[in-house]
Amino acid sequence: MSGHSKWHNIQKTKGAADAKRAQAFTKIAREIIVAVKEGGSGDPANNSRLATVIAKAKAANMPNDNIKRTIDKALGSGNTDNFESVTYEGYGPNGVAVIVEAMTDNRNRTASEVRHHFDKYGGNMGATGCVSWSFDRKGVIIIDNEDEELDEDTVMMDALEAGAEDIKTEGSVFEVYTTPDDFSTVNDALSAAGYKFLSAQIEMVPQNYVKLTDPDDIKNFEKMLELMEDNDDVQNVWHNWDEE
Repeated sequence: MSGHSKWHNIQKTKGAADAKRAQAFTKIAREIIVAVKEGGSGDPANNSRLATVIAKAKAANMPNDNIKRTIDKALGSGNTDNFESVTYEGYGPNGVAVIVEAMTDNRNRTASEVRHHFDKYGGNMGATGCVSWSFDRKGVIIIDNEDEELDEDTVMMDALEAGAEDIKTEGSVFEVYTTPDDFSTVNDALSAAGYKFLSAQIEMVPQNYVKLTDPDDIKNFEKMLELMEDNDDVQNVWHNWDEE
């Protein structure tokens, strides 16, 4: 799993700190609304999906007031938002596997836009299940160690005692992996221990990676990812491109 999250997650997280902050918060707000409606509760203690999204929101520095307002909105009788979760799968240039997770109020629009991104940049959208079999669903927590103040053995011990499955050191970050069921417990324990997160969410982690050597393939795939992640309906884009 080494190398999966380092650049992708940090890039997205830092993007939330600039001009894309509002878009990032809007996308997370959609996830909160869906989590509240599908989970039937605005209390994360009684709604595991909501607890997971709140962890993601806090790691992205979404203010607590925004989180609370969004939950209250989702619980309100006058809320007419009707978003639903949809997932698309396909291949980018040179067979790179891609999973696109979206939340939309118009399936036809979103499917058309995602398919266009695949087609325009040398990929193709496939049937459900065509690539997801080669990914594992994991909780992934990225701990910031840019100042190099954290001791690797201490972080590893804290993570494993909290219930983590694995931990990797990648440059200036620690990558903590959990089962989806244990994610909230591990996240809460590490947060209480004072660790600063760059990202904390449930991800699709690839079992293997594909390298792109052709400069045109790399350029096309990067553009495809950029357009997909800029799409208001798209929440996450997972892939098995080896970026290093």
